[in-house]
Amino acid sequence: MSAARLRSPLGLGRATAALLGLVVAADLFAIWTEVLEIRVADDILNGIDGEAALRRGERAHALHEASGAVQSLALLATAVVFLCWFHRVRVNAEVFDAAMHSKSRGWAIGSWFCPVVNLWFPRRVTLDTWDASAAWADRPGHGLVNSWWTLWIVSLFADRVAQGVSHTARGAVGWRSALRQMLVADALDAAAAVLAVLVVLRLTRMQRNRVLAGPVFVSALG
Repeated sequence: MSAARLRSPLGLGRATAALLGLVVAADLFAIWTEVLEIRVADDILNGIDGEAALRRGERAHALHEASGAVQSLALLATAVVFLCWFHRVRVNAEVFDAAMHSKSRGWAIGSWFCPVVNLWFPRRVTLDTWDASAAWADRPGHGLVNSWWTLWIVSLFADRVAQGVSHTARGAVGWRSALRQMLVADALDAAAAVLAVLVVLRLTRMQRNRVLAGPVFVSALG
């Protein structure tokens, strides 16, 4: 393994935060389309039909399909940039305090893709990086990281439930139930993304401040 060296996380941190904001926007778009589809399901259950109702249904369905594509694209772009940022801050943290880490730097990437352990390894890597990056006399608690991670895990399970309900949905009642579950999952995902933005910005700022406060690393990060 090559020696750890400091590299600025500022550009990647800002890009990651911006893309996470795009994820929030995509989730809100999806929530709006789900509300439209729920209204269409209500129209069907209330016996409302006719050409106007048909047009509303077709428009709502098209928007909902589009929102799924937008969410997928936003998630993919964000995941790539987030992992680049995450690996960089993990390596930087090793320079600050190599003894602080319970997982090797490879887990900064691999932990997200290994089944089962991806439920807690990324959090552990984040906490170790967080503690190693904090100022010597002012180490913040883990409340923000734990809140983000908890909400992220809950949103993943909510999404799994929504997928299961949608695959077995039958008729307007079943589809309305599936849409409501999708709405909950998307709301949780948006909230988790907001907390992720705060984690990214806070950790990036912590690393910059740690560098500027230390006599050895001054000006290593711009």
